[in-house]
Amino acid sequence: MEIDAAASGAMLKRERVRDAILELIEARSPGDAIPSERTLCADLGVSRPTLRAAVDELVVAGLLVREHGRGMFVAAAKITQELISDRNSFSLPQAGGVWTSRLLEFSTLPAGPRVSRKLRISPAAEILYVARLRLVDGSPMAIEHLHVRADLVPGLTSEELEQGDLYEHLRDRHGVQVSEAVQSIEPTVVTRAEADLLDVPELSPALLFERLTTDSRGRPVEYVHSLYRGDRYRIVSRLALGPHDEQPPAKEGHHPGIPPGDFTAADPVTFSTRGVVQHHT
Repeated sequence: MEIDAAASGAMLKRERVRDAILELIEARSPGDAIPSERTLCADLGVSRPTLRAAVDELVVAGLLVREHGRGMFVAAAKITQELISDRNSFSLPQAGGVWTSRLLEFSTLPAGPRVSRKLRISPAAEILYVARLRLVDGSPMAIEHLHVRADLVPGLTSEELEQGDLYEHLRDRHGVQVSEAVQSIEPTVVTRAEADLLDVPELSPALLFERLTTDSRGRPVEYVHSLYRGDRYRIVSRLALGPHDEQPPAKEGHHPGIPPGDFTAADPVTFSTRGVVQHHT
């Protein structure tokens, strides 16, 4: 598959604008205003269409609210449903199909305020920023944006990011043993530039993954956010409903995907998750 350079450039520029606006959002409280589009265009040195594309994405994601004649405001905080599993029962098998990668960008740059907070490093510390298109059996499936601590992976090459499993490379070639990851998943839609790369219509549904990975020494190794095609990728969870005496009573609330009251509060639920690629016929 030939990558459209214009689409790749537009997507990466929009990504940097999005991160800058996210920093403004995270520094404010729900209901607070952010600067106007004109001010943001001047501050970020981008055109109105580029800024508006990034703002539109954040509005759709529920992070910003537009009010006609008043401006843009930080949206109310989202309700978070946390999935917790027993260590002995959690598994994450690889999705089906033959996965390959195409690099869109591979560069070393300062972490900046937002990524440095996630990786617990100085904003001036260097990271490897990698954008890559993930393909399954030759068809585009996801766009990944990786932020990896440069001091942990000296000499990491672009070839390592295009071939094989990144975590295997980290372990075998760089002595970094990943141990744990916290990942969130939420629905979104694709922008025009993302649609061009993924070969889907603009505003098609997608799954947004955000992951922070730590190593066996407790150090954050990478921060990743990825966009997966909603028409071809889904998440399947296997729930194990154990007897009452295996675990202490659960806290008040309900389990993801299970309506409140379907099981008593004392029923423990563990799960395993796997990605499934929907193959076209």
